[in-house]
Amino acid sequence: MAASLLISVLITFLVIILVLYLVQRLPLDGRTRQIVQIVVIVIGIISLLKYLAVF
Repeated sequence: MAASLLISVLITFLVIILVLYLVQRLPLDGRTRQIVQIVVIVIGIISLLKYLAVF
């Protein structure tokens, strides 16, 4: 059980990092890019908290 939880958290973390990297590669305005990054980080934190049974 603990190993699958750890793997799920690790995969979620890696997906967040990948999406943030891809957002950096997009030709967006600086303000728009910052908003998208904040949204991705908030969604990532919420999904990580779900895995840790906070929500």
